Amino acid sequence: MRIAQIAPLAESVPPKLYGGTERVVAWLVDELVSLGHEVTLFASGDSVTKAELNAVCPRALRLGRPRTDPMALQAALLEEVADKAKNFDLIHSHIDWLHLPLLSRLGVPFLTTCHGRMDLPLFPEVIRRFPNAAFVSISENQRMPLSEANWVGTVYHGLPHELFQPVYESGRYLAFLGRLTAEKGPESAIRIARAVGMPLHIAAKVPRGETTYFKEVIEPQVDGKQVRLIGEVNDRAKQGFLANAAALLFPIDWPEPFGLVMIEAMACGTPVIAFRSGSVPEVVDDGITGFVVSDEQEAIHALGRLGKLNRPRVRAQFKKRFSSRRMTEDYLSHYRALTVQARKAEALARTDRSSYLPPPFGT
Repeated sequence: MRIAQIAPLAESVPPKLYGGTERVVAWLVDELVSLGHEVTLFASGDSVTKAELNAVCPRALRLGRPRTDPMALQAALLEEVADKAKNFDLIHSHIDWLHLPLLSRLGVPFLTTCHGRMDLPLFPEVIRRFPNAAFVSISENQRMPLSEANWVGTVYHGLPHELFQPVYESGRYLAFLGRLTAEKGPESAIRIARAVGMPLHIAAKVPRGETTYFKEVIEPQVDGKQVRLIGEVNDRAKQGFLANAAALLFPIDWPEPFGLVMIEAMACGTPVIAFRSGSVPEVVDDGITGFVVSDEQEAIHALGRLGKLNRPRVRAQFKKRFSSRRMTEDYLSHYRALTVQARKAEALARTDRSSYLPPPFGT
């Protein structure tokens, strides 16, 4: 198939540091190419991919200098897609809603994966304007607030099984990896670690709008011994960070659509202790790859049961459920269904048009 993939421009594909969506797009694109498909990736010019790269801007927005207007680059991105749309059998977008008015009018089958939360105001009003646009969710929980959308399936994220190497000896610290925002639960992670007397290592990005929260709430608790701040980590550093941990703490306080870090930990053989919110019960197999808990006290109790979990089994379950090959094959099934549907619709339209042709001259 000739497939276009539209990535966000905030980060490169894959991202240099933090960036879940762009990382998933990178794995999907490379796997599609390895399966023999012709793929064009619309992304920033500092992306690294096996596909043909259509570079919309030289560098990703977050790390690019000088800073530019993101909406101007989004306009350029959509123009590039529109100009080349007829070259593809299907277009797969990962930029939320921005492309919908354009792709709905181009006559090329397209699929949208939403990577964020669906429970925000006005989303239902937006989605009602595009009743025929096909969407894929990244968890069953993600789609619940927006049931009126044309959901054609759920495709869980997957990553290359060789990306992370497992470590089967349990580590001596707890890991927290993610954005340092209140909804991600870093305060809970600190309290849990202190309650069980284990060090907590935090590898995290401080979002621009969360500097005050970090300075006032988190930084005063970082002592370099009980609580250590590592900063943002790339994939190479992430390997050791996760693989050498006793467990990943994921004490979220929001409807997390997927939680990529959970399967990254599992790929390392590291179990996950996660709060029961959003997609967590779909991703963590309770009692196998970790424990799903309701609050801090249950998390503390779960850490006392880590010895009952088998790290090789954690890794095996990851390979079974969350490989990039499985993710890609799931997407391909939707690509094929949408292209078949489009061909049938076009054939029906041609039949309808021919039925209205005037009779031959002279009859």
